[in-house]
Amino acid sequence: LQLGLSLPQSSGGESSSFPMAEPTEGDDMGTGQEIFGSSPVTVVITSEADTWDIDASSCLGCGQFVDWDRMPDLEQQTHIPRDILNKPPKELKKLAREGYWAASRALRAQVYHQLIQQVTCRLVTPDALVYRDVASRLFGKLSVSSHPLPEFLEACSMPTYCLNLEGVTALKKILICIGNLFPDITYSPILPSLVALLLHYSEDEAQCFENISRLIASNAPHTSYIDQSFLAHQASCMTFGDLANKHCPAAHKLIASTSENVFEVYSEWLSWLFHDLPFNYAIRVFDVYLLEGQKVLYRVALALLKQYRLSVTSAELEGTDIKADLQAFVQNIAEHVTVDKLLERAFGIRLFSRKEIWLLQMANRKALMERGITMVQSRQSFHLAVDIQNFSSSIVTAQEMRIIWSWIPERFSLFPPLLLFSTSEDGCSLQRFYTCCEGYEPTVLLLKTTEGEVCGAFLSSDWSERKKSGATSGFFGTGECFVFTVRPETERYEWVFIKKPELAKAVPRSRQRSPSPSPASLLASSPHGHGTSSNHLTVPTLQRKGRLSPFLAIRHFLLPSKTASMFMSGSRDGIVIGGGGGQALSLDANLLWGRTEHCETFDNPPLCQENFKVQLLEVWGFQNT
Repeated sequence: LQLGLSLPQSSGGESSSFPMAEPTEGDDMGTGQEIFGSSPVTVVITSEADTWDIDASSCLGCGQFVDWDRMPDLEQQTHIPRDILNKPPKELKKLAREGYWAASRALRAQVYHQLIQQVTCRLVTPDALVYRDVASRLFGKLSVSSHPLPEFLEACSMPTYCLNLEGVTALKKILICIGNLFPDITYSPILPSLVALLLHYSEDEAQCFENISRLIASNAPHTSYIDQSFLAHQASCMTFGDLANKHCPAAHKLIASTSENVFEVYSEWLSWLFHDLPFNYAIRVFDVYLLEGQKVLYRVALALLKQYRLSVTSAELEGTDIKADLQAFVQNIAEHVTVDKLLERAFGIRLFSRKEIWLLQMANRKALMERGITMVQSRQSFHLAVDIQNFSSSIVTAQEMRIIWSWIPERFSLFPPLLLFSTSEDGCSLQRFYTCCEGYEPTVLLLKTTEGEVCGAFLSSDWSERKKSGATSGFFGTGECFVFTVRPETERYEWVFIKKPELAKAVPRSRQRSPSPSPASLLASSPHGHGTSSNHLTVPTLQRKGRLSPFLAIRHFLLPSKTASMFMSGSRDGIVIGGGGGQALSLDANLLWGRTEHCETFDNPPLCQENFKVQLLEVWGFQNT
């Protein structure tokens, strides 16, 4: 039975086309191709008005969906274990990372199916039989019907990789059935790419549909395979921005200094992997993704960002569209690094646990919902970046504030800055400082010395937390706190365990609570209220219940050096930021004199002259808090 497919033009505006085989004479349809690496990969952008005629009889044998002339050669392997499919998960991860599936198309097809069948998912998940039934009803057995793609794919680009005409048609049919059977999906730009990749190694449409359905319906704890709403997608983009901020500081600094909207650049991170990467790279990412979930995607995207930073300079980026430049870099990644080396670098990045990343995603979702994003809405024009140009500070310029803002966790930087306290307006009063800042969380402290040096701190907790220790003041805050310098040099110093996570290990439940250290003696022992820190300070107490301070909350770690978690403290004698072997920043009760030195918490050098006089001090909050 001939497989029929027709595509009418969209009415009004630009018409998009779904690429197929060479059109016969009289056919009125367009084809579009983009070059990925050295081989052409067809990409389609589909508008809501486009429809197709689909014949339902296509359930072809394995490999029938593939244009073999466009498939890359198999990678050479010296030995493939006979019992490879029976290996334990840990060993399978190692084999996937090393590219064992790439040695045999049949093996990869078997592994994919077996791995996905082991994914825990919702009790009622559509399978191959459901697909055959629904496809028969939707498309008819002999007749030709017209069906639009689901609305959740509006404006989503779709790589078809090495699929032939039958494969492209199967891709379309599967997506339409997903739209019918998963009505809760409102936005999922990654879905077409995953279906397309699976089709290369599926026996028929029904098997591919069943496998992608299991990934969609996965309910494993702290694991997500496919974002299914605009809210979830944006939260993932924000989470990637947070991780790039932590793990790719050089690239992040470069992007922040050359792009007015850092978030817009990072919002393309999934497209780098499943739109821009050549097929032989994307399929290797997919190999490990099936075993390790979305965390793998973060790793590979971070590795791409690091590699990009190595290939460009600030001077080269002046006046260029960094978003487009990054896309072109990824498309031509083979010129810069092999797929094996890319994955090796990706797995060399010391990310936090899957649970911690999931917590961060949940925190970012919460922030987006506070901005009005809902689970059910589709993609919309939503400007998330803050217009820093509209703010006025007596200490930093708009450009300097943009750099500082780029360091702040994404869920807070969604909101515009709000001046809470200024010594020029509120006077040099510590009590006034507390009164103005309490009730706001987090805050940014900016300080300018009489010598013209500028430094500061991002403080994750409300200053009212200081009252919870009673008469004895204690340290509080989380590992999201950091200190920084602006002038003469711009640099950030984060919690020491971000750069060295191997120094910490998970805390047993029975050991999660311990008393807060008291810095009172530190503030009272020196001429300006500053002295040396004790070597017997303990880990701060748990933060209040319900607080989402994701993977950097102290409660997740058992710290070998208990002075390396002293983030912020306040008393009537002054404030201290950072402790252990010294204080990163300390100010007296008059907010006039201060001291800065190396501390264990942030592993920072002195932020300015060690003993300094304050010229101006400002505290900024966020307008949603």
